[in-house]
Amino acid sequence: MLTPSALDGRKRCAVEAAMDVINGKWKVMILYHLMLTGMQRFNGLKRRLPGVTQRMLTKQLRELEEEGLITRTVYAEVPPRVEYRLTPDGEELRPAIDALREWGIRRGLDGG
Repeated sequence: MLTPSALDGRKRCAVEAAMDVINGKWKVMILYHLMLTGMQRFNGLKRRLPGVTQRMLTKQLRELEEEGLITRTVYAEVPPRVEYRLTPDGEELRPAIDALREWGIRRGLDGG
């Protein structure tokens, strides 16, 4: 077994690096809802994620955008309209998120 000190000098594996990108309570759910709908505005996402605060949703969206998984389009309107969509890199996560969903359904975790 590796001790914490032994882990410090090792190279990170691809799974660990990938998990760092989508780590966060809401990130996978944001990606999931964008996969379902194609596009969402901020308030639409907030409605679909009960319990998320405006501050946390903003933070998680910014991080996903920085990682290149979503795009944010701001329209010069009053009030401003902001839309979020998956990028091609974000779309590549579809099979993984679909697999998590299917696993949850098989385990009876679908809330039904």
